[in-house]
Amino acid sequence: MSKGKLEKFADMASFPHVVELPFPGFDAPPFHLRGKWAETFFGNNNPIVLELGCGKGEYTVGLGKLFPEKNFIGVDVKGSRMWTGASQSLKDGMKNVGFLRTHIEFLEYFFEPDEISEIWLTFSDPQMKKVRKRLTSTYFMQRYQNFLVNDGYVHLKTDSNFLFTYTRYMTEHNNLPVEVCTDDLYHAEKNLFDAETQRILAIQTYYEQQWISRGLNIKYMKFRLPHRDEFIEPDVEIPMDDYRSYNRSKRSESETSK
Repeated sequence: MSKGKLEKFADMASFPHVVELPFPGFDAPPFHLRGKWAETFFGNNNPIVLELGCGKGEYTVGLGKLFPEKNFIGVDVKGSRMWTGASQSLKDGMKNVGFLRTHIEFLEYFFEPDEISEIWLTFSDPQMKKVRKRLTSTYFMQRYQNFLVNDGYVHLKTDSNFLFTYTRYMTEHNNLPVEVCTDDLYHAEKNLFDAETQRILAIQTYYEQQWISRGLNIKYMKFRLPHRDEFIEPDVEIPMDDYRSYNRSKRSESETSK
């Protein structure tokens, strides 16, 4: 019998590599790990990579196994889902993987400027009708640069053609350097990829495998985020996905969105 939510929350509270502070107050004192994650939490000086909206944490764990020279933190507000990756990484004795349960909008409270080297966005909700909630929107780019190093990497891996297309427009409008861009990650010519991109082909989450089995191509982008004062939000109409996520129909009858 699988564990229920209450049991998972109890487990998570005891895990040494999980931080659960979902709702910091605006007048809260500085977070004790802010600026000290590598030194105090991981016990090393390796680069820190965030996976935002990590869900079950499978990708965070997979990245941690592939890149032991980096530290990885999976971020999500859904603690019961995060339990899967948290318990697996604890069982495997992984020292370079941790989890943070909070809203993405609060990350500046947890990390200081230049503390993060890379950001991963894996199968994020495309938020086809709400651009400010879209994790590759200029709204979030502006926020990411408050803790991401200058010219730090942002990775997008998605089944959504809408989110992939939007992100391409966003990078073009803001002249963000794109190093890898493919609309069919697993069938593109591998010699077009850098060594790191070739390594990530080994990671496929459960839901990613379901999407692939339905005939959906997996899209991937890797771009840099130079710090700047302003970002330009693309004003373009983009065809909407004809589904919302695995095993769900889309919510809107509209054919396009910005």
